[in-house]
Amino acid sequence: MDFLISGLLAITWKQLVMYLIGLLLIYLAIKKEYEPSLLLPMGFGAILVNLPFSSALNQVVSGVGETQGIVEWLFHIGIEASEALPILLFIGIGAMIDFGPLLSKPALFLYGAAAQFGIFAALILATLLGFDLKDAASISIIGAADGPTSILVSQILHSNYIGAIAVAAYSYMALVPIIQPFAIRLVTTKKERTMTMNYQASSVSKRVRIAFPIVVTFIVGLIAPTSVSLVGFLMFGNLIRECGVLGTMSETAQNTLANLITLFLGITISFSMQAESFVRTDTLLIMAIGLFAFIFDTIGGVLFAKFLNLFLKEKINPMVGAAGISAFPMSSRVVQKLALSENPQNILIMHAAGANVSGQIASAIAGGLMITLVSAYL
Repeated sequence: MDFLISGLLAITWKQLVMYLIGLLLIYLAIKKEYEPSLLLPMGFGAILVNLPFSSALNQVVSGVGETQGIVEWLFHIGIEASEALPILLFIGIGAMIDFGPLLSKPALFLYGAAAQFGIFAALILATLLGFDLKDAASISIIGAADGPTSILVSQILHSNYIGAIAVAAYSYMALVPIIQPFAIRLVTTKKERTMTMNYQASSVSKRVRIAFPIVVTFIVGLIAPTSVSLVGFLMFGNLIRECGVLGTMSETAQNTLANLITLFLGITISFSMQAESFVRTDTLLIMAIGLFAFIFDTIGGVLFAKFLNLFLKEKINPMVGAAGISAFPMSSRVVQKLALSENPQNILIMHAAGANVSGQIASAIAGGLMITLVSAYL
């Protein structure tokens, strides 16, 4: 009984805040179905690591010495020491992606590159607001709308805000259907949003599909070596999908592996959501900068498409540019849904899908470049 009372008395107001944040994440996962596979374990983990004397964390026990906490151990092994969990998740993501729409229209890769604008805008903003360069760079990657990339970059750069960055990245991924339509409408007219586009699918040979992940890995490895782990594992997963001789392995990567790693990653990242390091004014500022980055990634893609329309005979619906962020396949679906709401005859899904998968590659490259630039500067 004394132990129970001591536990209750040991709860701080910051831990109470974390319990509320954990419950909010669980609510959003279950009730709203916002990224439930991630927000639910993150929410539960936030409660787990903020209970007084939690055995999920390393503890010094009288007469026994230090005991190993499972969440802290997982964080050290899977993220801090090796970045294994976020990188392994890319195998599953790669196995899910069909690069056919992008290979049919390679020019769509430009939209993925343009939709990384918010990352670099957020880097400048975070630096001006007083964050040091490694933290500013880590925060800016939230704009990629790619949780594993955000975690990896912030861990490699030894950011002080890994937990806040992970929560922001996955929260904004979940809020794509709310944030992106708002950002798109800010910089487009009704006429632009109702613009129709023809799509003539050209067949992509199996040989090209197999060669693509191999060639991309070579190119990225030579241009941005620090992106190899991200892009390489993404391409490896896609090669498993496209080779045609590893059907069972492809299904395992898409389902069992991706789900298992996502489960472990969600609850493991909660180690960095301990109250003392999470409940700070900086956390709110990080959430605001992350939202800024996410919105300006979307706007960057749209404005790039509008710029191309100044020179193209066959005009592009600017909304396709918004799909260049890394949130796959949510962003392409959001663009298609918005297009249909503006014009029931408007079918943009294949164009948007091509831009969306290019965003996966572009965000991984952007993360690697950010690590390279910051490391070189420091």
